[in-house]
Amino acid sequence: MELTILMPCLNEAETIARCIEKAKIGIQRAGVSGEILIADNGSTDGSQAIAEKLGARVVPVKEKGYGNALRGGIAAARGKYILMGDADDSYDFSEADRFVKKFQEGYDLVMGCRLPVGGGTIMPGAMPWKNRWIGNPILSFIGRLFFKCPAHDFHAGLRAFTKDALEKMDLQTTGMEFASEMVIKATLKKFWIAEVPITLHKDGRSRPPHLKPWRDGWRHLRFMLLFSPRWLFLVPGIFLSAFGVVFAARLSLGDFQVGGILFNVGTLAVASMTVIVGFQLVAFAFFVKVFAIAEGLLPDDPKLTRAFKIFTLEKGIVFGLLVLTAGIVLLAHAVWIWKQVHFNASLLPEDNLRRLIPAATLIVLGIQVIFSSFFMSVLGLKTVARKPPVPE
Repeated sequence: MELTILMPCLNEAETIARCIEKAKIGIQRAGVSGEILIADNGSTDGSQAIAEKLGARVVPVKEKGYGNALRGGIAAARGKYILMGDADDSYDFSEADRFVKKFQEGYDLVMGCRLPVGGGTIMPGAMPWKNRWIGNPILSFIGRLFFKCPAHDFHAGLRAFTKDALEKMDLQTTGMEFASEMVIKATLKKFWIAEVPITLHKDGRSRPPHLKPWRDGWRHLRFMLLFSPRWLFLVPGIFLSAFGVVFAARLSLGDFQVGGILFNVGTLAVASMTVIVGFQLVAFAFFVKVFAIAEGLLPDDPKLTRAFKIFTLEKGIVFGLLVLTAGIVLLAHAVWIWKQVHFNASLLPEDNLRRLIPAATLIVLGIQVIFSSFFMSVLGLKTVARKPPVPE
């Protein structure tokens, strides 16, 4: 068996027959041995009987969810290649030969592209305007930017993959995020990815689709952001920290003016805040990365493993103590100056704050470094089930 055409199904009695007939044509055009597999997620409208009557194999999947339905179908698939697509007649399974040709050329994942930029076509009424002009372009752009994915249509439902490649992806999600995780992991693992133009048709159902554009679009965006701690946490964190340090260092020496704008002790307080926020975002980037790798959501990162060989818990504690000590020294110096005026209110507020703000900032950062190091050590604990990138 070379090809399995897999359709997740939940009450698709109106359209499943047309999808199966097109799938038969697709297998014939591809010139390979194939099967049509319906992963039924609890249909109550007789979809199963229609599929079986037309010669498709039906596999019941009890666990609810798009990802679970696909998981159940993939586990039961007999084909070397698996082409998946919705059973709502929006995709033309007779185009299966385009995907098979790419597999024969050695590709691991073949994405359909509905967008004109990839040669695809969207028929009138086939895609809501907010998906066509907002959701899909933005999500696809983010996918290409964050993960360097070559696909122009990141969330095309008609896609194919080899069963061997899918096993190596080790997909973990069970909902709508399953499709995003597939593309992201294939890219991160440097699988060979191709794209073929497809046509998106208006689905043939009389009822509303299962997809909720805003809700499911946010779920995909959230998943991609969490899958890329570099862009969600690390890059903003480094920028904020660098920006804050430069301004705070300069303002600790005194006010300065650029054009008609005067930067004084108030700006120093804001700059110190950005340093603290920036550090916390950088720490979150490492927390999320270690957790995601340990849970199998992200592949191993050799660079991160090498970094942890240098920045150990003990070194983090020592560095944090040094920063904390520097803050305490500055605070003690401010108290000593206050003592010189017998602890009364004769100190100039701006001069006093110029001493207190850096001291407080260093104390907070020192405490954050120490306890972030401990927390990272906890995340790095290896167990039978968890394999974080932290060396022994």
